[in-house]
Amino acid sequence: MAAKDLTAPLGMGKRKLIRLPFGLIGMGLVTVVITTGLLWMGVVDDPLGGEPTAVLPLERTVEGLAARDIAALSVQQDLGPEQDDGTGKELATLGPRFDDVANQPARTGEGLSATPDQRVTERVEYGYLPKLGGDGIRPLDLYARPLSGELISAPRIAVVIGGIGLSEAGSENALKSLPPDVTLAIAPYAASPDRWMKQARAAGHELLMQLPLEPFDYPDNDPGPHTLLVSLRSPEFLDRLSWLLSRTTNYAGVINTQGGRFTATEPSMQFLLDQITQRGLMYVDDGSSSRTVAPVAASAARTPFSRVDIVLDSVPRAEEINGQLLQLEALARARGVAVASGTALPVTIKTLQEWAADLERRGLQLVPVSATIDRAPQG
Repeated sequence: MAAKDLTAPLGMGKRKLIRLPFGLIGMGLVTVVITTGLLWMGVVDDPLGGEPTAVLPLERTVEGLAARDIAALSVQQDLGPEQDDGTGKELATLGPRFDDVANQPARTGEGLSATPDQRVTERVEYGYLPKLGGDGIRPLDLYARPLSGELISAPRIAVVIGGIGLSEAGSENALKSLPPDVTLAIAPYAASPDRWMKQARAAGHELLMQLPLEPFDYPDNDPGPHTLLVSLRSPEFLDRLSWLLSRTTNYAGVINTQGGRFTATEPSMQFLLDQITQRGLMYVDDGSSSRTVAPVAASAARTPFSRVDIVLDSVPRAEEINGQLLQLEALARARGVAVASGTALPVTIKTLQEWAADLERRGLQLVPVSATIDRAPQG
């Protein structure tokens, strides 16, 4: 009996393995897939075959650009259109930026133009600055909110709400809730001051630009990198002032924020108000310091001037704000005019909205702050 071959694979017996050309088969499959894909892309318009896609329009807008970018992209009024200063290069235009007629006084209740008037606008390194027009017309004259003909002899109350642009929610709330006769002050450090300017003007609000001035406890209390300091020499002072004033356009004047030390220093205030007057603006003292020399300096510089009598929300509670508003009404009846200020806090906006609802029935008139000054041009 023959012995078994113990080296043979178990269960295989004498069967042979079938050997297939797997490499050739794999290459064939890959070739088929690639060929099919190429044919699909050549025939079908959308080779992604229904995968979700998104199309984003790439539009060039002014909002979000820095002041220097706006200056580089806009038309310079002193040169021919679409030419850069000194370079002769054509500039990309963003549509008409200036308008001679859009800022003529509108009927009360209508929106105000957000297009700067070229007669009272000049271009500088940082953007656009207000200036006196060649015919003596001022930004104050063009950008102030027109008065209603009603209750013109009634005691007047002006309210300035500052900090517009610092808080998205607070600024939107102020624009949505406040009557158009409330004056709004735009913060220079707002992320998109041009955006807030346009929205505020469209809602009918007169505007001021806030100027951060040096407080007594500077630099422990620092209002920001462009704060106007009493120690600044003229070139640096004017450079900072230009930056602040060029943050947006279409405002009728300026109002200080902080500035206890600056407003108490007569040479500094005199120099500042000389510049404000030369640019055809009004100046509003925010009423935060009892040591301010602004009234005296404004008189010497012949600056259109108003001063805040009552700060509404030093204590930001509704009952406190209502108490301040009662004092404001009494002051207006006694003097014929009174000015208040506040910030775009929810409690301030809500309280003001409720207070202003029946103001005329109480024999008082809410007016923009430009209506509290002598608007006659200074000779």
